[in-house]
Amino acid sequence: MQKYVMAEAMEHEMKLVQMGGKVTQINGKLCYVQFDIGGILVEYVYNINNKGQFFLERIKPYPLPVKAYEDESKVIEIIDIDLEQFRQASKSHNMPKFIQLGQMFNDTAKRFEDLFLYFNVPEETADALVAALESANQAIDECKEHSKRLYFKKDPDNL
Repeated sequence: MQKYVMAEAMEHEMKLVQMGGKVTQINGKLCYVQFDIGGILVEYVYNINNKGQFFLERIKPYPLPVKAYEDESKVIEIIDIDLEQFRQASKSHNMPKFIQLGQMFNDTAKRFEDLFLYFNVPEETADALVAALESANQAIDECKEHSKRLYFKKDPDNL
């Protein structure tokens, strides 16, 4: 059984390398993969969680937990789709702004956590933050409605 698992891990690593990735496996339980998409580093890490699932996270150009999958081949498939989307987006003149926004949303989430873990935030202030986030989500929805869809191989997960 152990030999089969190692052979399967090597097969998945080879697929990632064929996709243009630089792969680092750590103890067969953690895999770090790095791609260069036109000068933009796109990096992933995935590991086997305590339920035997593969948990995937994109860590660059901005961190984004993706999801847990039942097998490693699904992780490879999702990485392939994500890379295809980044390749297409990298052709846009908006790519630097897109990355900046992703980093800003990530920084905002970290700041939010610090705020609520370290300070006793008044309810009115929390309500104002909820309104601001609802407004940001509404702006994203409006942008989607007025923008041309470019990728059709997979539907959006969150819009």
